[in-house]
Amino acid sequence: VQLQASGGGLVQAGGSLRLSCVASGRTFSTTSMGWFRQAPGKEREFVASISRLGSTTDYTDSVKGRFTISRDNAKNTVYLQMNSLRPEDTAVYYCAPSIGRSSRANFGSWGQGTLVTVSS
Repeated sequence: VQLQASGGGLVQAGGSLRLSCVASGRTFSTTSMGWFRQAPGKEREFVASISRLGSTTDYTDSVKGRFTISRDNAKNTVYLQMNSLRPEDTAVYYCAPSIGRSSRANFGSWGQGTLVTVSS
């Protein structure tokens, strides 16, 4: 599967951004999807996930109440609405097929991700 994330940018602390990620192929609706992020000098980490039909979501503690994950299976797209952004949210954001809080093994390429920069 190929993944194309977009929607990142530079925003002041307290601002909002909406990320989108389009997946290729016909298997999108059969898998949970997750958002992950990698800050400079740090390992990639889990941010949020959503079940294949969107009925179940999960968030890492630091974004609960601020971020909302959603999906549109007709468009092969997963979204991440990010509100009340903080400087520590600065990272490159990626989406990927997921199992629990991890990406699925051998799903393909992470793609370039989309850079989110939050200024204080």
